Amino acid sequence: MKILGIETSCDETGICIIETTGKEASDFSIKILGNQLYSQIALHAQYGGVFPMMAKREHAKNLVPLFEKCLEEANLKKDSDQNNLTEEKTEKIKNILVYEQGLFEDFINLAKKIERPEIDAIAVTNGPGLEPALWVGVCFAKALGEAWNIPIIPTNHMEGHIVVGALILQTEPKVYKLKPVSFPAISLLVSGGHTQLVLSKENQKYEIIGNTKDDAIGEAFDKVARILGLPYPGGPQISKLAEKDRTEFPDKKTSYPLPRPMIHSKDLNFSFSGIKTAVLYTVQKIENITDAIKQEIAREFEDAVIEVIIKKTQKAVETYGAKTIIIGGGVSANKKIRNDFAVLANTLGIELMIPEFSTSTDNAFMIALAGFLNINSGKQPETEFKAKGNLSLQ
Repeated sequence: MKILGIETSCDETGICIIETTGKEASDFSIKILGNQLYSQIALHAQYGGVFPMMAKREHAKNLVPLFEKCLEEANLKKDSDQNNLTEEKTEKIKNILVYEQGLFEDFINLAKKIERPEIDAIAVTNGPGLEPALWVGVCFAKALGEAWNIPIIPTNHMEGHIVVGALILQTEPKVYKLKPVSFPAISLLVSGGHTQLVLSKENQKYEIIGNTKDDAIGEAFDKVARILGLPYPGGPQISKLAEKDRTEFPDKKTSYPLPRPMIHSKDLNFSFSGIKTAVLYTVQKIENITDAIKQEIAREFEDAVIEVIIKKTQKAVETYGAKTIIIGGGVSANKKIRNDFAVLANTLGIELMIPEFSTSTDNAFMIALAGFLNINSGKQPETEFKAKGNLSLQ
């Protein structure tokens, strides 16, 4: 089965084609045939954050070129001298893409000159994320489905972040197997828009047991970076300074202690707005903020938020008797998170699943994989679905 994944939830435009074989999870083989990603980070960095309508325009501009490149990489692009699009289909596609500036023309020009690709299904992110950006991917998927009669599986972005953690790279490049998950499993989702604890008692079944009450962890990283005068995206900048401080002063006690919000609360929820404010107040009291001070505050901030997510995850594991911890989301690329959760899993005697660095941030590979797993579990294609910025995993 060949599946096309489409990802446009924020500022990454992703197109991926995978080929899957096997009938059971234990013998699934997942091969990446083509994988293209365009990052808008450099564009949004000029403004210190992501602008949804700007992201939407960039997705519309880049989807067709990326799709064409992906088809070429996968050896699925076959030129045709016949236009297989009827006037009726062309009109339907025009209506689908009516709000996506320039995308209709690019799409029709490509569709007229190539044959129907050998794609069995399309998996597209329909939420959560920035709704204007999501709509571009959803409409593009619907246009493809209309043009070539390909079934579409709307796919939850956060599920993609969960399932990609079970991948095991084989000796052959771009070929993966799936590691079996021992249930119950606790997934910690950490990204720019989410900090969630999710309980799974079986595959493709999710119950949200903890959530952020305000800022997500990635959002807090970016806001603290802005307070410290660091460039966007802030997470990697904070982590770089924090790691440098730990290397230079391994045993140093901080001069700028920060709170560990909700670490002792009885529930499994999070709150990171207060720690951002605490950093702001700390900075306002310092007359001359040197690079060394920024470095020290970055370390204390990272230590604080990671201590909270470690403590909450451990509580969730103990409460539900979990046998596996799964970490997903863009913030899972953080080195200290990876190291500290490896220690936690070893201490608890349970398995840790965490994606490789290349698949931890937003990408279309995880969407194609989630789509395949949903098809395999019996999920039916849809045509009338919408983009939902606040789509729940539950």
